[in-house]
Amino acid sequence: RTQERGCIHVGSVGKALADQHLGHSHGHTGERLYSCRECGKSFSQSANLATHMWTHTGERPYSCRECGKSFSQSATLTTHMRMHTGERPYSCRECGKSFSQSATLTTHMRMHTGERPYSCRECGKSFSQSANLATHMRTHTGERPYSCRECGKSFTVSSDLAKHVRTHTGERPVAKHININYEVFLI
Repeated sequence: RTQERGCIHVGSVGKALADQHLGHSHGHTGERLYSCRECGKSFSQSANLATHMWTHTGERPYSCRECGKSFSQSATLTTHMRMHTGERPYSCRECGKSFSQSATLTTHMRMHTGERPYSCRECGKSFSQSANLATHMRTHTGERPYSCRECGKSFTVSSDLAKHVRTHTGERPVAKHININYEVFLI
């Protein structure tokens, strides 16, 4: 008689699928038995490790039919395709604004909640986005990764470099006109 092994999360599986089920069950327990020899990252399923290995080999088997850009994971291609289709399946319950990625919605929601989960260890200032904390950290480290090719002056953010470059080219920023009481001011 063949004994069946079951998964309380998805039902029972036959003996022929027992080995596959064993790997599947690790996904529920959080057990990560499969480790990458390159970087040490671990996974609960061997298929996830195999997909991860493409980040090291550079293999990108999933290609966009619209623009030809390729990806190592099918989920990344799916997200990328939303750029072409304009699909924005993640909507904010507070203001109705929609997004193509769930992570972007999560970040947006912090605007409504005031949550600032990224804190500077140096001064305690907090931020809603990790990228803003990384930029802020440059005020403590003195790092200025954006340099002017013309004069060598460096900046902590790329937008400051872009403004500076205009001093060499003579290009003026786009003027904004404000009409207050029928008087026009150039800012």
